[in-house]
Amino acid sequence: MIVKRETNMKVFVTGVRGQLGFDVVRELEKRGMEAIGVDIQEMDITDAESVDRVITQAAPDAVIHCAAYTAVDAAEDNEELCRKVNADGPRNIARTCKKLGIKMIQISTDYVFDGQGEKPWEPEDPCDPKTVYGRTKYEGEVAVRETLDEYFIVRIAWVFGVNGKNFVKTMLRLAETHDTLTVVNDQFGSPTYTYDLARLLVDMVQTEKYGIYHATNEGFCSWYEFAKAIFEKAGKNVTVKPVTTAEYGAKAFRPANSRMSKEKLTEMGFERLPAWEDALERYLKEIL
Repeated sequence: MIVKRETNMKVFVTGVRGQLGFDVVRELEKRGMEAIGVDIQEMDITDAESVDRVITQAAPDAVIHCAAYTAVDAAEDNEELCRKVNADGPRNIARTCKKLGIKMIQISTDYVFDGQGEKPWEPEDPCDPKTVYGRTKYEGEVAVRETLDEYFIVRIAWVFGVNGKNFVKTMLRLAETHDTLTVVNDQFGSPTYTYDLARLLVDMVQTEKYGIYHATNEGFCSWYEFAKAIFEKAGKNVTVKPVTTAEYGAKAFRPANSRMSKEKLTEMGFERLPAWEDALERYLKEIL
């Protein structure tokens, strides 16, 4: 299947100071497209008037909405703020996209599911989020679907990128002061490099293949297996000990099953992301 491309698009990107937004802007510029990157300093997504004014003034062909409240544990104590960012924000953006007749990509998460079982989640599977973060992200999806007739919703998981904090950077930092670490071994998913994700999103925004997608690097592992791979590939001599989620303890519920099926990407003619091990190697070369 040939994926039709548009050239000379102007794309508006929220959350440019975060991991994904930063890489999306880099990818757009690399392809010679015009990118307008904003963060809270330039546009408060919870303020409908601000959203409408800034996006209308920019006059883009599409919005890739990467900004979100992603602190899963903190969200449990900050539900109102989390909802404003993750549910009201997408609704505000979707309304402006509808008014201007432009495309929108909404970034969502595996946390919209209940995290049970072992089977990879399909895009059309029923959602049953168990955390404030997951519920508000799902409400954001619903807001986009209710506002727009055509939209992209892309669920992602376990992301790491050059800009901002992530699990890989945390492990490498801890390796400087610890020779043994405990990491949970009963949560499974796909580590995902925002550089690879950005390429897919830029491919996608140039098409009209609307719908709900899952996008992560290929392959599954536990956080424990991911940590072991990080130290191995980075040449760090750290012993990693497996623990259960219950033993580790966290304020918010963590999904045991974050595996997501990417078959729909193939069906719709999109190039899937490389294996997570390959992505990790490339990422470490960039940051070390």
